[in-house]
Amino acid sequence: MTILLKIWSGWVNNMVSAVEKGGEAEAEPESDLSYFFEPRSVAIIGALREGWFGGYVIIKNLRLFGFPGEIYPVNPRYDKVLGLDVYASIKDVPATVDLVIIITPAATVPGILEECGDASVRAAIVVSDGFAERSEEGAKLQEELVGIGRREGVRILGPNTVGVTNTANGLVTTPYEFGYSSIRRGYVALAGQTGIIAPQAVPYEDLQYGVSKICDFGNKCDVDETDLLEYLAEDAETKVIAMYLEGIKDGRRFLATAKRVVKRKPVIVLKSGRSEEGARVASSHTGTLAGDDRIYEAAFRQVGVLRVRNFRELFEIPKIFGQPRPKGNRIAIITMTGGAGVMSTDVAYECSLELARFSEKTIGELEKIFPSLAKNPSDVGPAMFAGDLVQIYKKTIEAALEDENVDCVSVVLWTGEAAPPQLYVELFNELKEKASKPIAIWIYGTKVTAVHELSRELEKLDFPVFLDFETAVRALGMLCEYSRLQGDA
Repeated sequence: MTILLKIWSGWVNNMVSAVEKGGEAEAEPESDLSYFFEPRSVAIIGALREGWFGGYVIIKNLRLFGFPGEIYPVNPRYDKVLGLDVYASIKDVPATVDLVIIITPAATVPGILEECGDASVRAAIVVSDGFAERSEEGAKLQEELVGIGRREGVRILGPNTVGVTNTANGLVTTPYEFGYSSIRRGYVALAGQTGIIAPQAVPYEDLQYGVSKICDFGNKCDVDETDLLEYLAEDAETKVIAMYLEGIKDGRRFLATAKRVVKRKPVIVLKSGRSEEGARVASSHTGTLAGDDRIYEAAFRQVGVLRVRNFRELFEIPKIFGQPRPKGNRIAIITMTGGAGVMSTDVAYECSLELARFSEKTIGELEKIFPSLAKNPSDVGPAMFAGDLVQIYKKTIEAALEDENVDCVSVVLWTGEAAPPQLYVELFNELKEKASKPIAIWIYGTKVTAVHELSRELEKLDFPVFLDFETAVRALGMLCEYSRLQGDA
C-alpha cells in the first residue's frame, strides 16, 4: 500500500508540475462555444409530434422563454409546426444555421451531421442516446460522430444530453415539458454530466434561483468540461462555475485551465465515482472512466478548485459567491433557536471558521436590546417577548455587520404570526444597501408556504437562502476559503 501511495503521490505532483510549467495536452479543436449559447438561429432536426418530449417541445420552450433568433424545424414528414415552415433537410433551410439540435435514432445521426457540415453549421447538440453509454457498437458510432465533426468543423455537445440554457437570451434547448416560463437571470453557471441540473428537473422559477448558463455535457464526445471552463471564464454573466463530473477527459488540460480560471472566478466541483462501485456505475451512465478519487482530490486542492460532497451543496453553495468577499474567517451566528446556534458552531469549526468575538461597543448595543443577544451565537428567541421581533433581528444583524471583528454572518430566521414574510422583506431591502459582508440565511416556521414565500423574496434581493443552517454555514466557510486562496483574507 505504501508503494502504491508513493506512485500515486508522484503522479499528482508530476501532473501539477506540468501544469505549472505550462505543459499542454494534445491539440484540441478551437474552443468557441458561442454558437451553443449565443446562436442567431436554431434548427431542430427530428421528432416534431405534439407531446411532452421532442422537437415540438423545444420550439415551444424557445418561444416561451423569448429566444429572439430564427427557428427552423427540420423533418420531411411535416409541412408546418406551430406556425413555422418545416424543411425536409438542413440543406433546404434558406439561411445559414448556427446551432442544430438533433433528436433522431442513433444510427441516423452521422449522416445528419455530414449534412450539417455541408450546410456550414458550426454547432450541434445531439439529444439522441444509444452511443457509448450503451454498448461497444454505440461507442464506435460515437467515435464516428467525432470524426465527422472534426472533419466538417462542427462542434458537438453530447450525445445523450438535454443541451443548454442561457438566461440572457432565452435559449432553452431542453426537449421536455417542465411547466414554467421563466428562470431568474443570475450569476451561477451549472454544468455536468447529468440532466438533473436542467430546467425539466429543477423548479428554478419557484426557487428564484439565479442562473447564467446551464450545460449538460452528456457523453462529452467533443465539447467537455475544459472547453466550457474556457468559455465561462470570459462570460460576463457568470461569477461562479459549478460542475458535476463523473470523470475528466484530459486531466492536464483541465488543471491548467482551472488554475487560470480560479484566479478570476471560483470553480466548484462535485466529483462522483468516489467509490469503486460508483466509478463502475459512472462508466455505464455516460461511458466515462471515473479514475482514482485520491488523485482528483489532491489535484483539485493544488490548483484551487473547491470540492463539494453532495448534489445539494453543488446546487446551493454557489449562491454565496454573489455576496461580498470576507476579509477573514470570523463568523457571527444570529439565531432564533439555541440548538441551531450550537450545531452551527460545530459546523463552523469543521469549516475552519472561528466564532467572532464582539467588540465592547457591539456588546453594549446588544445588551441594551436583550442580554441573550450580547454573545456569539446571538439568540434572538428569548428577546422576542421584549419588543418587535423583526426590529430586534434588524438591530442585531446591523450590529454584527458593523463590528470590525466580524467577517461573515449566518442568520437563522423564524417566520410566523408574529413575524410575517413581508416584514422581513422590508428589513432585508433596507439591509441590502448596508451589507458589506456576506450573509447566509436559513428560514424555518409554522407554514411551508410562508417559508417558501420569504425564501423566494430574499433570493430576489440577492440574499442567498439555504435549505438548512448547516449548508448555510458551509457556504460561508467555502467563501472564506476562496478568499484566503485569492489572498483577500
